[in-house]
Amino acid sequence: MYFFRQTETAPGISAGAVIEGATNGTVTVIDVREHAELATSGKARGAHHVPLSRLQDMADPRHPDYNPALKTDARIAVYCASGGRSGRAQAALRQLGYGDVHNIGGFADWIAAGGDVERL
Repeated sequence: MYFFRQTETAPGISAGAVIEGATNGTVTVIDVREHAELATSGKARGAHHVPLSRLQDMADPRHPDYNPALKTDARIAVYCASGGRSGRAQAALRQLGYGDVHNIGGFADWIAAGGDVERL
């Protein structure tokens, strides 16, 4: 499971901490999968849907399509279907100045850890 991954620039975050943080508002969860994937499976409860193809625009405070729910000083957890796209999202967010960003793997990891699912 990707939840416990350690990197040189940011320590991993436990599944429980992500779920608790998403519930109490201390962790911003971002689902970077495409619209069709969410329509099929739903998303993590409370997660912001920002497809990877739109992340550079929606996470850049200077861009007109910026999503104000994404704060550069917030703890952020990103996931996709299996962890690959969320790894690219993590790198892109760090390039934009987000410091506390964690790749928590895939949607199945969220479910396996007991995270709630929101159907669309």
